[in-house]
Amino acid sequence: MPTEERAPDDGRRAILPRFVAAAVEMLAIVAAIASGHLVAGFLTPTSSPFFAVGDAVVRLSPRPVVEFAKSAFGTADKPVLLAGIGVLLLAAAVAGGLAARRRPAPGTVLVVVLGVVGVAAVLGAPAVRPAGLAAPVVALLVGVAVQRGLHRRAVEAAADRPTGPPDDRDGPGEEDRDTAPVRRRTVLAGASAAVAVGSLVAGGAGAALASGRGLADSRAALTRRLAAARPSGPGPTVPASATFPGPGTVPFVTPNADFYRIDVALQVPAVPAEDWSLRIHGRVARELTLTMDDLLARPLVERIITMTCVSNPIGGHLVSTAVFTGVELAPLLREAGVDPGADQIVSTSRDGWTAGTPTATVLEPGRGALLAVGMNGEALPAEHGFPARMVVPGLYGYVSATKWVTELELTTFAERSAYWRDRGWAVRAPIKTQCRIDAPAGFARLAAGRVQVGGVAWAQPVGVAAVEVRADDGPWVPAELATEVGPDTWRMWRAELDLGPGSHTLQARATDRRGDTQTGQRADPVPDGATGWPSVLVTVT
Repeated sequence: MPTEERAPDDGRRAILPRFVAAAVEMLAIVAAIASGHLVAGFLTPTSSPFFAVGDAVVRLSPRPVVEFAKSAFGTADKPVLLAGIGVLLLAAAVAGGLAARRRPAPGTVLVVVLGVVGVAAVLGAPAVRPAGLAAPVVALLVGVAVQRGLHRRAVEAAADRPTGPPDDRDGPGEEDRDTAPVRRRTVLAGASAAVAVGSLVAGGAGAALASGRGLADSRAALTRRLAAARPSGPGPTVPASATFPGPGTVPFVTPNADFYRIDVALQVPAVPAEDWSLRIHGRVARELTLTMDDLLARPLVERIITMTCVSNPIGGHLVSTAVFTGVELAPLLREAGVDPGADQIVSTSRDGWTAGTPTATVLEPGRGALLAVGMNGEALPAEHGFPARMVVPGLYGYVSATKWVTELELTTFAERSAYWRDRGWAVRAPIKTQCRIDAPAGFARLAAGRVQVGGVAWAQPVGVAAVEVRADDGPWVPAELATEVGPDTWRMWRAELDLGPGSHTLQARATDRRGDTQTGQRADPVPDGATGWPSVLVTVT
């Protein structure tokens, strides 16, 4: 009578199937990430090991790599980075699992190495706090425990796999003996499912906690307080004549959802307004610490300001306009008593990012630098700096527009550097006079005859005086300018050109109120902003 062959009971370990081995390692890594994210959500969201590693990649990457990511992926660079880290972890899990088919040690080593990387990433973060170490340590311990536990159960199940035809089950005890392997495989499947579900729950809970306990309520409350407050002086208005509505053109005030976002935060810092404070220190006569209540007790102002990112390519869309509500920054600094030798303000974000702003620019009469708390009639959106951010008209954002701001240190450019300066960008970065063609779109097909060209131009803080357009290197044609809202905002323009059949290259250039005309010499954004004339290619039939 044929007998059933089972794995030999001679001390040799069973070999795990490839899929099972890889799945064990993947579940261990997923459980580690999820548990670390959950603990970070309770203590300090920036200590989530997965995001801490991503932040470290951003922080330590060479400038050419950073610029390539910006140019290739634009505002999707963060999701692409996180997806890339996920793919690498998946590949590592598969490799570690295959190496651990016989013994758990190779897989355990992989989990430990990844855990140590997470600990190092959290320790190296600029805003690390002692409590932050709990998340990566818990992640490491959970990952090891899950890997060892699932591997042991997988080995037990694999050792019970039959290798030959079943025998006759008519002897006493045969049924119990043959159902034991089924039970062990059931336990393995149940444990794996529990780990998977638990990881999903823990990761989701961590994400919910990291997004801010009560942040939506805090924003809503601040929005109500701003609506009830009375800004000092008349509020800004946008007359109908400030826009040229038409196909392809943008609204004068950019909706919050469409306002460009460029920062290095893989996880948006979540700070309720009631827990926020700002410390002004360094080379000052009196150190100040202000809460949101302190800030709202001061005169509020509203200003329409166009903000521009230094990474904006010629003709790019990293420029937006909003109505900001906040407190004048210059009086706060004067109240603190700025040392005459302090030529730099280093502002620090909740996540440790820093910017260096010329003190003289902020204190310049009429500059209108703000500590902003509102944007387009509501509290700042979380991704745009809630509860408070800096806005300094006329400077590129990387030297002035710190979001989630918590500190202002008066210092000098010689004493201290800031984030992007350390990566080769210019120390001082006034916005350059620029314009953009919004209509017609590139590669548009148009009817021959009079073609309307339109767009926006900006030259903060002096304002736009003129815009000119031309086709195919021909003579420059003056454009019609919309009503100027203010020197700190963009200005819309339009013009008409006679175009015959064929392909045509349209160009535009702006001139500011100082008489400086936008240069046609092409230059990349690094180190202090792109230059050149925007152009679009169209086909006329």
